[in-house]
Amino acid sequence: MGCAAARAGHRAVPGDAPAVGAAGRDAAVAPAAAHAPIGVLHHEAQFAVVDKPAGLMVHDSALARGEDDFLADRLRVQFGRQVFLVHRLDRATSGCLLLAFDRETASALGKALMAGDVEKHYLAVCRGWPEARFSIDHALDGGPGKPLKKPAVTHFERLAACELDLPSAGFPTSRYALLRAIPETGRFRQIRRHLKHASHHLIGDTSHGDGRHNRTFRMLGIHRMLLHAQRLAFAHPSSGVRVVAEAPPDAELAKALALFEPAGA
Repeated sequence: MGCAAARAGHRAVPGDAPAVGAAGRDAAVAPAAAHAPIGVLHHEAQFAVVDKPAGLMVHDSALARGEDDFLADRLRVQFGRQVFLVHRLDRATSGCLLLAFDRETASALGKALMAGDVEKHYLAVCRGWPEARFSIDHALDGGPGKPLKKPAVTHFERLAACELDLPSAGFPTSRYALLRAIPETGRFRQIRRHLKHASHHLIGDTSHGDGRHNRTFRMLGIHRMLLHAQRLAFAHPSSGVRVVAEAPPDAELAKALALFEPAGA
């Protein structure tokens, strides 16, 4: 058992090798440096895809709680122009975020998003070993102050699984899975809430997760929520050519992904 995770009592499950390479913040992770440049994954005159750090709020909102550092403000300074966010990511989520530089492009990309023509892939680490492929069709409300429930569907694929020699809920070991999540809809905290609904709580989620398993990962030095917008793919709003952007894992996420590598890799 040659990987660092194995020294903590880790066993990757044979036959479940991860489909991703190993190369933030929930409430416990320090925010990104105030003036750190944001990674740019794809940049054109009309739009860009950036690599949002975990722990940085996208824009000011009722959830900001007095904060004054927002991704949208940083991007306006970094690009030297107005930006229009095409979609959102939770503060604790990292990865691909699509933005436009003019209203017309923002509208076109927004319509493509609403029509389901923007392909979004997330990486998520959850408790337990779910089925190899499963979907959750469970209506969700819009968050605080928005009680109306709307249809919400997420498709999941198990990429890998591991087992840690740490007791959990009366069992001698703890089991975890690396998932690819593909949301059909874009409801408030959809992936996080769907995993809770399936009792496969997202690791590091302090709002909808399982505190016991979150503490296990903090013991391993992994303090962020393990949800990452890995891939965006969509048609160019002018040419129609397919645009694909992928965000690499940050250091803490890479540390978590290493748990799923075969022993000795």
